[in-house]
Amino acid sequence: MTGGESIPGPGYFFTPTVVCEVPADARLLREEIFGPIAPIQTFCSEPEAIDAANDTEHGLAAYVYTREHSRAMRVIDELQCGMVALNKGTLSNAAAPFGGIKHSGYGCEGGAEGLAEYLEVKYVAMTR
Repeated sequence: MTGGESIPGPGYFFTPTVVCEVPADARLLREEIFGPIAPIQTFCSEPEAIDAANDTEHGLAAYVYTREHSRAMRVIDELQCGMVALNKGTLSNAAAPFGGIKHSGYGCEGGAEGLAEYLEVKYVAMTR
């Protein structure tokens, strides 16, 4: 729909890009994209959308937009990812845990959960 032009200079940079009518088997939907690209895929039902979102080896973040609180909680619960932004385009927060699942990482950093990654727990059982 828009974007995709290369930016002059070193490297392989390009303008923010929106791609529509992306087929379900496109590499664009299967690989982590470290660039300004938004592939748009349509769906007809909530389960179809959840299945499409989870059909990847990666699971860093997801974004959910809905007016229905019950739908939001249901979809968030079903998404296989480490972080979810609900009705907002930004997700980062220094005080919150940051991490993914599947091939997008194990564990997290930031927040109380991130501190736990640096701790070692020792259990001691003893009698008097």
